[in-house]
Amino acid sequence: VQLQASGGGLVQAGGSLRLSCAASGSLFSIVALGWFRQAPGKQRELVAQFTEGGSTAYADSVKGRFTISRDNAKNTVYLQMNSLKPEDTAVYFCNAGVRNPNTLLFNNYWGQGTQVTVSS
Repeated sequence: VQLQASGGGLVQAGGSLRLSCAASGSLFSIVALGWFRQAPGKQRELVAQFTEGGSTAYADSVKGRFTISRDNAKNTVYLQMNSLKPEDTAVYFCNAGVRNPNTLLFNNYWGQGTQVTVSS
């Protein structure tokens, strides 16, 4: 599975950005798809995700501001980020959770990361 993320940039507080992540490869084995982020000096954290159970999950800090969506025809997942805050500044990573259909083993795949900077 390969993931190509795009859409990061610099925006003022209160502004919006949309991230895109195009997936390719063994798409049938993807069971979870979403976004994580990592700010300087902090651990990588979940932002939003389509979970293996078929639901969506959001970090409490982004609920009501961020929306994850997908276009299955384009094998692309999006993250619409509204009302951005300086604390949203981080490198955002697209993530695919992949389960091997034969062994049932689970692995994480990551995109290259895209920088989001929110100025105050």
